[in-house]
Amino acid sequence: MKRITTATRLLSVAALTIMGAGLAGCGSQAGGGSDASSATTAKGPIKIWYSNNEFEVKWGKEMVAAWNAAHPDQQVDAQEIPAGKSSEETIGAAITAGNAPCLVFNTAPVAVPQFQKQGGLVPLDSFPDGAQYIKDRTGDLADQYKSSDGKTYQLPWKSNPVVLFYNKDLFKKAGLDPENPKLGTQQELLDASRTLVKSGAAQKAIWPSPASDYFQSWFDFYPFYAANTQGSQLIKDGKSTFDSEQGKQVAGMFESLYKEDLASKETYQGDSFAEGKSAMALAGPWAIASYKDKVNWGAVPIPGAQQQDKSYTFSDAKNVSIYSACKNQGTAWEVLKFATSKDEDGKLLSETGQMPMRKDLTSTYADFFTKNPLYKNFADQAGRTVEVPNVTNSVQIWQTFRDAWNKSVIFGNQSIDDAFKSASDKINQLAATK
Repeated sequence: MKRITTATRLLSVAALTIMGAGLAGCGSQAGGGSDASSATTAKGPIKIWYSNNEFEVKWGKEMVAAWNAAHPDQQVDAQEIPAGKSSEETIGAAITAGNAPCLVFNTAPVAVPQFQKQGGLVPLDSFPDGAQYIKDRTGDLADQYKSSDGKTYQLPWKSNPVVLFYNKDLFKKAGLDPENPKLGTQQELLDASRTLVKSGAAQKAIWPSPASDYFQSWFDFYPFYAANTQGSQLIKDGKSTFDSEQGKQVAGMFESLYKEDLASKETYQGDSFAEGKSAMALAGPWAIASYKDKVNWGAVPIPGAQQQDKSYTFSDAKNVSIYSACKNQGTAWEVLKFATSKDEDGKLLSETGQMPMRKDLTSTYADFFTKNPLYKNFADQAGRTVEVPNVTNSVQIWQTFRDAWNKSVIFGNQSIDDAFKSASDKINQLAATK
């Protein structure tokens, strides 16, 4: 499917930092008084935003039309998220201005702590059936999306579990088995990478972005760390976890890729995998349609240090929140449940190829996966995903990690041990700051 570039997925660190510094005191948490309580039951017209991805726009328009046809007294006015540097910056500005829509079907988990700090979000637990609805739909994975106060300000909506794509033609050219490649461990990935480049089959084995944006680590380090640890987040119980044997092992693998020129230290302007410049890529199910007719591809789970039966990976999720500027929150909650119902999730799956975050995904939509077998492994993987930690100063934490990664792993200006120790200490301080 058509996909925005990684660089446009989220707002810049500077934008979020400025937004947080200037707006942290704005607004008040919903759910704290009689006005908030009456808002959660109020019914009437509401406004919503959805992503500007063409496939999601199509789904969004159809969903809204179905709701409006059945609810003439609770009409939904829907539009794409207004243009800006990023959707997160646009949402943050709307929270400050007090004119945020009731629902945004494109809320990035990393931005939720900041939006919450601004007083811009309604805890979904405020609704009598809120907590139970999320648990019934998503299962235990929903626990990753709870905030530090124990409440849930985002409904886990859809994920794009990251796996390892490989170019079958380039593997065959390098003398590697294109149908059953040895990519079950990170050492095997290194060995295959050396063969691919030394044979001349590929310019680079893999080409993750070496850019310094905080979110780039979600598409190199984090999926492999999730695999190595069988599902650990970057932070657990307020402390960083990556300054460990498992974290340093991932760093060491990537350090070898860069040192041996199997991965590039230069940013590729375009899609290196689609253009045949790299033999492997990290991507989610959106890539199935994107690479169609461009690459003869295969895909395997992210390998761990040891062979694994069931691998974990990064979720690359987008969620839905109710915003506190909404006057008719009762309607907003009902629309949110309608939009994430079994029927609507099925339409989202079939029209976008993205995985609704449902605990019963493969069995509920068995017919879809039978007719579209390329998506089945992604559905299975969707049940074993790791989200970015829902903690204060989330963006600054990821930027701190990314700076250490670039300095040590990519450019070799500091040892991994020193860089990870320093970053871990700083991140612990950031995570403890309220």
